[in-house]
Amino acid sequence: MTHKRRGKYACVEERALVDGFLLGLPKCGTTWLAEVLSQNPSIDFSNPKEPNILSSHDGTFDRIYSEPDYESYLRVFSGNGFRIDGSVHTFSCPLAPERVFGINPQARFLICLRQPVERALSHWKMIRDSGADRRGGADWYDFETAWADQRLKEDSIWSDSMARWLEIFEKEQFLFIDSSRMREEPENVLSEITSHLNLESFEYDCDSKKESNTARSRKRMTPVGNAFKAMIRLIPQPIRNVLAKPLQRRGMNIYDLPIISIPGELVSLTGEHYEICSGEVIPDLRRFEEMTGFQTSHWQNAFDIQ
Repeated sequence: MTHKRRGKYACVEERALVDGFLLGLPKCGTTWLAEVLSQNPSIDFSNPKEPNILSSHDGTFDRIYSEPDYESYLRVFSGNGFRIDGSVHTFSCPLAPERVFGINPQARFLICLRQPVERALSHWKMIRDSGADRRGGADWYDFETAWADQRLKEDSIWSDSMARWLEIFEKEQFLFIDSSRMREEPENVLSEITSHLNLESFEYDCDSKKESNTARSRKRMTPVGNAFKAMIRLIPQPIRNVLAKPLQRRGMNIYDLPIISIPGELVSLTGEHYEICSGEVIPDLRRFEEMTGFQTSHWQNAFDIQ
């Protein structure tokens, strides 16, 4: 460990601004996990799920390098429980480790991981369905083009980002979760998370919203939908949160209306996708395993099968 010191912002109030992070990664089941963890009254999950205040990475494309607004950060938490920030792009942000350490050197971290090529393909498909690439000044018209863009690749190439976190935090502060286990043994995963966060055991409803943010449930925006979404973005986030709560309680998503969205096209993972990524992903998986102890051999073996 290179340095240990008191958090710069740890005393802005009587307690740390944040206690833990669902640190990553996009398209690894974090939406489902955030919704299930929010059932626990001992947990105060950030609202919105991804405030993107401490990270310079605001989603896949936007980069904001100004100093974080810590007063606004306080407002994303509303209770007195264990505060968890769900900004999953924080993992790959080079500025985030120092900023988080400045707030809470004892923070706990959850990192959801998924087979890197599968994850990248799902991320690319989500971006294409939503049109976020064009709004971000890019055109990810095919997977190979998207993979060449560091903004997609950095969430499937993990070692450099992980090294930055481990320069500052102890490995024991991180819990690594294979996203497939959230489908196959959710109770065990949630028990491990609760223990890692040093919270009392809690009985979660693991069947709630299993299809959260999956390819099957996701739709492509129509031109009307894109215009509507642009107008929604003009509304300040706190007001959006208030307006969204009644719909969330009823399980309604206004973006599912036929005039706003249509079903997206499903894309299957093929050997070509593995070939595009293999030269960078395989050595990175080996390095990540050496660095963290998290087993990646089953993901490395997938390249031999293709």
